[in-house]
Amino acid sequence: MRRIAAVGLAYSLLTPVVAVAAPVTTSVAPAPIPGEELIGRWDLTVKGATRTYPSWMEVKLSGNRALVGAFVSAGGSARPVSVVTVTGTSFRFAIPPQWEQGAGDLVVEGTLANGAISGTITEPNGTKATFAGVRAPALVREGVVRWGAPINIFNGRDLTGWKPSEGTNQWQVINGILTNTRSGANLITERTFTDFKLHVEFRVPKNGNSGIYLRGRHELQVEDSKGMEPYSTHTGGVYGFLTPNTNAAGEAGEWQTYDVIWTAPVFDAAGKVTSPARVTAIHNGVVVQNNFVLTGETRYIGKPQYKAHGASPIKLQAHGD
Repeated sequence: MRRIAAVGLAYSLLTPVVAVAAPVTTSVAPAPIPGEELIGRWDLTVKGATRTYPSWMEVKLSGNRALVGAFVSAGGSARPVSVVTVTGTSFRFAIPPQWEQGAGDLVVEGTLANGAISGTITEPNGTKATFAGVRAPALVREGVVRWGAPINIFNGRDLTGWKPSEGTNQWQVINGILTNTRSGANLITERTFTDFKLHVEFRVPKNGNSGIYLRGRHELQVEDSKGMEPYSTHTGGVYGFLTPNTNAAGEAGEWQTYDVIWTAPVFDAAGKVTSPARVTAIHNGVVVQNNFVLTGETRYIGKPQYKAHGASPIKLQAHGD
């Protein structure tokens, strides 16, 4: 008992000394990500058999090595890409058909060289088109927003200040109301805008469908969608990109309102973005898009392809209603 107690007492009075080996530090470079140079957003120009049209794609890193993305084709909404396969400087991805004809996948195959991409798009029906792509630029605006005096972009009498896109113009002014009577050309403002606040009053018939293109690129959806689940392709959504916070749609045939604020990015003296391109949309007095960042562009709806930077027009979609 004494020996055990003595040993215990001696241990409690000793200052323990622990020898610790100095850590060996080695610099381990992170594993390269195949296709890392492809990550980002790309504006595409597609040449088909009968027409040339704009397209858009985005590639993002998911986890440590997987590449995923999104793609806007000639029709339909922005669609998710579950995997982008990269071999050397070549890449490939496939997405199921949406509104395209044919039962196959839509397949995009391309190469990256000298900071640009090019390749082919195979439609679900087997037809092919070629594309060339450049990195989508940032929307650059100098200084703070300085709002001017309000202007009317519709005079209530005729189409002065507007021009039709390709196709047959079906827009008329009927009883002081700018009206699209059936499917045809989209209607575009002759004046262009950078930052803007837009007030629009609209109505659609039962099962109606249309849209307002901000900067000619981003469709703010207009359709008969009262009571539907909020979705990017329903009223209040930026088509294919932004889902509204709530569904504030009114009844078919009744007047509704949009109040939209668009601001381009703000850059500091070092060229760093301090505030990206943003949109706020108020639908029937309810904020449905709250200062959200905008990327990409809605699918091809008539030429020309408006650039991501500089001034662009407002465009009204002629979807037949």
